[in-house]
Amino acid sequence: MILYEYPFNERIRTYLRLEQLFRRMVELVPRQHPLDHHFAIQTIFEIIEVASRADMKSDVLKDLERHKQQLISYRGNPMISEQALNEAIDQLEDCFSQLSGLVGKTGQSLTENDWLMSIRSRIGIPAGTCEFDLPAYYKWQHHSAAERQADLQRWSVPLAPLAESIVLLLKMLRDSGSPQKVVAPGGQFQQTLPQGRTFQLLRLRMDPSSGLIPEISGNRLMLSVRLMRQGDDDRLHSAQDDTAFELTLCA
Repeated sequence: MILYEYPFNERIRTYLRLEQLFRRMVELVPRQHPLDHHFAIQTIFEIIEVASRADMKSDVLKDLERHKQQLISYRGNPMISEQALNEAIDQLEDCFSQLSGLVGKTGQSLTENDWLMSIRSRIGIPAGTCEFDLPAYYKWQHHSAAERQADLQRWSVPLAPLAESIVLLLKMLRDSGSPQKVVAPGGQFQQTLPQGRTFQLLRLRMDPSSGLIPEISGNRLMLSVRLMRQGDDDRLHSAQDDTAFELTLCA
């Protein structure tokens, strides 16, 4: 099954982008080829770019606190395990403490590293990091894999509190939804969202053997899914088949 996710607001959209970047970095750093480590550095710069929004850190801290207060309200409920509840609250408190303890914006210490910033200024230019442009970076790429990995891990440390917080918040958000089987008659599906609840994330699972691609749109009132099929001309065309898929709305 292929899982597609669609955020209903810009804050969750940013969280998902950061999650993807953190996953990419985790995948690239353990590799040994200099080219993999080049893209790991580029990923670090992308994380700094996304996370440098003025309200990014405060948004995450507010979400951590909101989830903590919600869980605290469940204490004493006989249907909920006190041990599991306390563990979840401890995780939220730990993430809040680490993130709030960082000075300034996420990755600010990296932006004060002149060597890294010299690479950042060139990495967006096609072939802008050639050896004649950045000889020091070219030499770094010839260090041993272990040395490069140690540097990348060191540069990743200031980003870790944000990464752990984003992973935890998205996990709790995803766990809040219950999957349901639905059918898109003629390749079209629409659903009016219940009032009184603010959904933040849609999750859609589809069998890849169907060859269909969902185009998702939505807001706080309604969601729409249009199923498409890629033709021989590499363009997407509307599918007319009645198709079942799994839908989860997360609040």
